[in-house]
Amino acid sequence: MDIRLTQFSHGGGCGCKIAPAVLAELLAHAPAGILPPELMVGNDSADDAAVYRLNDSLALIATTDFFTPIVDDPFDFGRIAATNAISDVYAMGGRPIMALSLVGMPLDKLPLEAIGKILEGGAAICREAGIPIAGGHSIDILEPVYGLVVMGLVHPDRVRRNIDARDGDVLILGKPLGVGILSAALKKGLLDDDGYREMIRHTTRLNRVGEELAGIDSVHALTDVTGFGLLGHLLEICRGSSLAAQIEFAKLPLIAWACAFAREGIKTGASSRNWSGYGAQVSLPAAFEPWQQALLTDPQTSGGLLVSCAAAAVPEVLAAFHASGFSEACAIGRLEAGPAGVCVL
Repeated sequence: MDIRLTQFSHGGGCGCKIAPAVLAELLAHAPAGILPPELMVGNDSADDAAVYRLNDSLALIATTDFFTPIVDDPFDFGRIAATNAISDVYAMGGRPIMALSLVGMPLDKLPLEAIGKILEGGAAICREAGIPIAGGHSIDILEPVYGLVVMGLVHPDRVRRNIDARDGDVLILGKPLGVGILSAALKKGLLDDDGYREMIRHTTRLNRVGEELAGIDSVHALTDVTGFGLLGHLLEICRGSSLAAQIEFAKLPLIAWACAFAREGIKTGASSRNWSGYGAQVSLPAAFEPWQQALLTDPQTSGGLLVSCAAAAVPEVLAAFHASGFSEACAIGRLEAGPAGVCVL
C-alpha cells in the first residue's frame, strides 16, 4: 500500500496528548461525580487507570488509551497503540483480561485494507497479552485514531498507585527514552531501517512485568512514562506523594538514535509544550544542553514502567525487569522529603 499514515495526523502517538497545563485547567473545571467507597482509584489522582473494588480479594481495573498514527505502517501502528493501552493495567499492578477497540478512520482517504491492518496489529498484541478483543466502537473521522479500552483484575492489596512513593525510595526506569524524537525523525524522513526497528522493539514490548512488581511489598508506587515525558510523570509521583526527586542524567537509559537526533535539534512539538507546563518545578544543571532537556520532556509512546521502591528492593526489582527482557532497566535516582519537584544532576 502506497500510503503514509502519519501524513493524516497533526501529531503522533502519545505526543498528541493535551498539554499538562491545559489538561490541569480542564480537570479543575470538571464537576465532581459520584464517589462510591468501592472506587479505590479515580479522578482524585493523576493515575494510569481507575480501580473499583469488587470484593475483599478482587478489584477491577479500567482504562482507555487511543491516539493518531506515530508510524506509517498500519500493522505497526495497531501494535503500538494496543501495547500502549494495555500498559496502564500493568502500571496499576494488574493482569489484563479483556479489551474493546476504539476506531476512528477517515473512510474517504484510507483504504479498507489499511484499516484492516491496523486492527490486525492491535489483535496481534492482544493475543500476545492473552486477552480477547470483545467488542468496540467505530466512527468516520477526519484523522486516523486507534486504541483500546482495557479491563484488568488485581488483588486490592496489590494495587500500585503513583501517589504512594516514600521518602528514600529509589527510582527505576524500565525502558530507554527517546521514542518521541524517533517519531519526529521518521516524519522528516531521517530515520533509517535500523532506527525504525529499534523504535518498534521498544513500543511493542508489553510491560507485563508490572504484575510481578506489584507482588513485591517494597515496591511502593508504579506508573508508566508516556506523553508527558519522564519529568512529567515523575512529577505526578512527586505531587501525589509530597516528595522531591533527584535523577542523574548520566544514569538514564537512552535510545542511541534519539540522542543523535536530539543533538541535531530534532524533537516533537509536545516536548516543548511539556516543558512549558511543568518546567518551573524542575531544576537543571547550569551546563545542561538543550538536547538533554529534550530527552527528559520527550513524549514516550508505550514507554517504560517507572518504579518507586525501597533501596533494599532494588536488586529484586531489577532482576524482575531483566528476566522479563528489559535489559536496559536501571536505577536513575531517588525520592526524598521536600516540596514536589525534580532536581536533575
